Amino acid sequence: MPEGDTLVRTADGLRPYLVGRSVIAARAWAPGPQAHRLIGATVTAVEATGKNLLIRFDNGLEVRTHLRMRGSWHRYRPGEPWRRPAARARLMIEVPGSIAVCFDAPVVELFEQRAEPAHPSLSRLGPDLLRDPFDLEEALRRLRDSARADAAIAGALLDQGALAGIGNEVKSEVLWGARRSPWTLVRDVDDDALRDLVERAKVMLRAGAATGRRPRRAYRRSGRPCPRCGTVLRVVRQGADLPRLTFWCPGCQPSSPGESGSAGTMLDPS
Repeated sequence: MPEGDTLVRTADGLRPYLVGRSVIAARAWAPGPQAHRLIGATVTAVEATGKNLLIRFDNGLEVRTHLRMRGSWHRYRPGEPWRRPAARARLMIEVPGSIAVCFDAPVVELFEQRAEPAHPSLSRLGPDLLRDPFDLEEALRRLRDSARADAAIAGALLDQGALAGIGNEVKSEVLWGARRSPWTLVRDVDDDALRDLVERAKVMLRAGAATGRRPRRAYRRSGRPCPRCGTVLRVVRQGADLPRLTFWCPGCQPSSPGESGSAGTMLDPS
């Protein structure tokens, strides 16, 4: 699943070619929104919010896409061949000189901008690590909510209702960098350590947004020696409702007594 920095770079790439231009053609592939309602409207904004990409129009409409694991946005010149089959397209927006196509996204919706404050997903997002000003204290307050006290810290960092923008890669790298077991319960992480984890995630995401690169020390390196201590890195599917991959070092990030240790589905390190 793309992290928040990927969405920022996607928005930055589309914005110069869409904003201020009128839609001359639009199509959505079923199931999809009524894209014809965009024709004739002018694009007023393209921005990332957490892991959502939002495109706003001067007729009061707004497109939201969530790319999940496979989705992506492409930009083409008129007449340029698409790099993916049209059968994988979900939404196409054409303006003079450019065509923006969203492929494979499981979430593509069109709604009134005035409904955004009540949107079931957007309205619940926590502070966005890639937005200024970033409200660190509000993010910490949300992480400290009693409903998250017994959550593993790896899962809490992915909770977009606490803070928005972190995905599996940043989660794994932040916990590795802080030498923190992924199974530590939020209530057992002191305030300074929790603040440090959030700050590490912010720095990593903002560097990724600026450069398109993130340092990999643990993520997708299972079966290889840890670059810090030499212990073989592991990967596990962690979480009950929606298991996510966690890469970690059993040597640098050991579980404390009372933690669930390697709870989850252990995967082949190869």
